Amino acid sequence: MHLKKIYFWGMLERLFIQNYAIISQLEVSFSNGLVIITGETGAGKSIVLGALGLALGDRADNTQVREKEKKTVVEASFRVKVSDALRRIYTDADIEVDDEIILRREIQASGKSRAFVNDTPVSLAQLQQLSSQLVDLHQQFDTLELGDKQFQRMLLDARAGCLLQMAEYTGVFGQLVGIQKKIADLNALIQKAQQERDYKLFLLNELEDLNWQDGEAKSIEEELNLLSHADQIRAGIGKMGFVLNEGEQPIIPQIKSMATQLQALSNHHPALAGMVSRLLSVHVEIKDIAGELESLLDGIVIDDKRMDQLNERLAVAQRLAKKHGLAAVDQLVEQRFALSTDMTKFEHSQDELSGLKKQFDLVQAEASMLANVLHEKRKLQIPLLESDANALLKRVGMPNADLKIDLKIRELSHSGIDEVSFLFDANKSGRHEPLHKVASGGELSRLMLVLKSLVASSLEMPTMIFDEIDSGISGEAAKQVGMLMEDLAVSHQLVAITHQPQIAARADQHLFVFKHQENGNISTGIRVLDQPAQAMAIAQMLAGENPSEAALASAREMMK
Repeated sequence: MHLKKIYFWGMLERLFIQNYAIISQLEVSFSNGLVIITGETGAGKSIVLGALGLALGDRADNTQVREKEKKTVVEASFRVKVSDALRRIYTDADIEVDDEIILRREIQASGKSRAFVNDTPVSLAQLQQLSSQLVDLHQQFDTLELGDKQFQRMLLDARAGCLLQMAEYTGVFGQLVGIQKKIADLNALIQKAQQERDYKLFLLNELEDLNWQDGEAKSIEEELNLLSHADQIRAGIGKMGFVLNEGEQPIIPQIKSMATQLQALSNHHPALAGMVSRLLSVHVEIKDIAGELESLLDGIVIDDKRMDQLNERLAVAQRLAKKHGLAAVDQLVEQRFALSTDMTKFEHSQDELSGLKKQFDLVQAEASMLANVLHEKRKLQIPLLESDANALLKRVGMPNADLKIDLKIRELSHSGIDEVSFLFDANKSGRHEPLHKVASGGELSRLMLVLKSLVASSLEMPTMIFDEIDSGISGEAAKQVGMLMEDLAVSHQLVAITHQPQIAARADQHLFVFKHQENGNISTGIRVLDQPAQAMAIAQMLAGENPSEAALASAREMMK
């Protein structure tokens, strides 16, 4: 076997399967680097991958439950570097962040299934979201990802060395989208406010014309009460003034006279002096009262015009209060302030909209600049990637294949100004079509291997699994596929089912799937082959069940 590679992103460490299809129970540990799975046709190689698919979130099929009285259990353990994407998934699923991830799936004979991540129950959608970060599964007819234009664009960016610029652009474009949304929301508010603005402005003008003041209702009521009783007040004050100062026996002069008389007697009785002082004080107080009554009388006028003005103002206020649905007229002050605030907000919204548009223009200019940088890097890289990919396609048994990358300029979007399309011609027909229209499953698998081998050093890819990528090839093409897989496995764990000895010989770990009798039933088993056993398995792939010494020698030579 080869020296073990360093796998720095993550890897599948262990797979446990119980009561699934023809598997009674098996457990296998995986190494990093290139893990090859071989075995006779029908031994259960694809069944092992099918079980792994269940742990990753594939749809459960109760017909695969081996013994109906028991449940099927599949458990896959991974060791990973926790990325931001994984951390978000952990948080959303309320799972404690850990660099070990254990996915478990339990299926009952009834078809009911449960999923767990690190013993925490999760939904199937959550399991699938998590597993997409752990395993990149490429079965012979399961290469839809390669037909996705965003994935194609990512491959080109990785090869062009502009993933960091793309990340920067994504952040700026996100700002642009955010500003655009704010502008749209603000425009909607302004449009709605515009429809109400004229009416609100009319209402505000009415209130400003009235200029109602806080507490004014009480002041008007007090003044109206005074004006409506002016005659009575004047008559009463006049009568009291007459009694105090004039009349047949005016009170003020009498008190003054009484004080004078008592003062003359105060020398004869000590108590009289105090009474004299009190009478003099009363005289002064009553005299002041008389003066104030006289002044008050001068200020009280009978003014019917003023009464009419006040009544009219109060009536206008009451009408407006009713119009605005207010309980009291003094609430008109708050209503006026609210309408004035609405008008101010409307004016500020216009200013805010103008500011947002200026900000949008600045961010759009920055996004356009970054998008143009990306465009130039992509355009420069396209002929190089096409040339390298087509050269590798010939090496892996596709001499007539031709990959062409189409770059069209579009409006600014989440990926820049480019629309990237991978077009393919499998047979030198001169017609390049989208991949899914012209490439077979095996061709797509090999094309995926070729492309990922070209960008592997630039991407943090999860564990990659290829199911019979060698379909339809042999000899030198198979050898070249093996070499590509070996190179790709330098920095990524790669698990592959193969029938080709040239590929199997490249394994860092060789797993052999076999059938055996267990309690009278056929069951699938799996074992790790050491170097002699691996050489024997490869020799059998070359020459049949009983290989010659020459076949064994060839196998050992391949393994070197």
